[in-house]
Amino acid sequence: MSHTSRTPARRSSPRRGLAAVLGTAVLAVAAALAAVPSANASAPPAPSGWTQVFLDDFDGAAGSGVSTSSWQYDTGTSYPGGAAGWGTGEVETMTSSTANVALDGGGDLLITPRRDASGHWTSGRIETTRTDFQAPAGGRLRVQARLRMPDVTGEAAAGYWPAFWMLGAPFRGNYQNWPGVGELDIMENVQGFDKTWATMHCGTNPGGPCNETTGLGNSTACPGTTCQAGFHTYTMEWDRSTSPEAIRFSVDGTTYQTVTANQVDATTWANATRHGFFVILNVAMGGGFPGAFGGGPTGATEPGHPMVVDYVQVLESSDGSGGTTPPPPGGRDAYGAIQAEAYDSQSGTGTETTTDSGGGQDLGWLANGDWALYKGVDFGSTPATQFHARVASGAAPGVSGLVEVRLDSRADAPIGSFAVGGTGGWQSWRTIPANVGAVTGTHDVYLTFSSGQPADFVNVNWFDFGH
Repeated sequence: MSHTSRTPARRSSPRRGLAAVLGTAVLAVAAALAAVPSANASAPPAPSGWTQVFLDDFDGAAGSGVSTSSWQYDTGTSYPGGAAGWGTGEVETMTSSTANVALDGGGDLLITPRRDASGHWTSGRIETTRTDFQAPAGGRLRVQARLRMPDVTGEAAAGYWPAFWMLGAPFRGNYQNWPGVGELDIMENVQGFDKTWATMHCGTNPGGPCNETTGLGNSTACPGTTCQAGFHTYTMEWDRSTSPEAIRFSVDGTTYQTVTANQVDATTWANATRHGFFVILNVAMGGGFPGAFGGGPTGATEPGHPMVVDYVQVLESSDGSGGTTPPPPGGRDAYGAIQAEAYDSQSGTGTETTTDSGGGQDLGWLANGDWALYKGVDFGSTPATQFHARVASGAAPGVSGLVEVRLDSRADAPIGSFAVGGTGGWQSWRTIPANVGAVTGTHDVYLTFSSGQPADFVNVNWFDFGH
């Protein structure tokens, strides 16, 4: 872009490197099935313009394994000839035992980590036999699962690392070409936090254009019920009908992370995407990602809490007519934090990893004339009168501008704004409030940026509204 250039600050947090008892198996499975109430919901039919290319609703007898025509088990502590601990420092041994991977008889799959009397952990990791899930040229691919994270929090959750993710097909049988072949983490969680992470891994390790091993990621809290207390739908939509090509991640229809082809060089993007992918479900114990948040498992960690998967579905659209992932009723909540980088469209902006609390990414390089659109923001029936934004600025003395809020059209006058200049650095964050005209109902919200000079003047991490 043509704005004043600067080097974005980067957080350093270990992430996935490669995104892996038996005597009491019958009793263990029975206990798990009794402890997990079924919340089965059939996968939704393919929307208009989409074709379903894969579905597992996990129907079958209680205590049985997964269909081996659809899934294969990863067992042991690594791929054949691959890095130990599945490349991430995990401590569990993956098995095909129904003590670790089993249907519950009510339409759900349970992946359950267990610890034996000697303290050794076992768990489950399965991946699709198919490796050809790919967005067609000019079309879209949608991969989604409705699942509930292991229902455990606090010290009892130390070391838990459930995940729903994808790896590029060239990885299978090679096991040495990560991250160049691409990884798409649709849902990751650690330590029982009420938070889901979505990340794309690509390029070279360490560092490189995709900031490895961190990757290009973001996180958000689960809407409504916590990630552990309820089922949520986690979705990746790979869109090749737009320019630049985009990969969007959402939870319950709300997009909170987008990676576009112009964020990296053309070779890196092609190496990471111009092939099929396979889908993985697993619950790891320990490793680099939990290690970044206190580590584990410890003596206080409770075994036996499964990740519960209702269904996994893959949809394909041959062109852009299928629409985007449909939002839940009411769309975005005006009174919850809206991640600035989770826009529906934009002009002149960029994203970078933030050092602000909670990590993820911020929207940066913002200058006069730039804007970002957030569709379907639900203000409810009680008027919103306040606007808050989390901003940072390393602009030079005398350089400032306005952060403005507009509804439904960029051509309409702002309903509120605030001025911001230097805050002490591009990652020196503060929350600034502003008044807005009373707003009710559901609207498309534009953030627009106005200044009397051309230099970048602000970053935005998130924003929300209040009464």
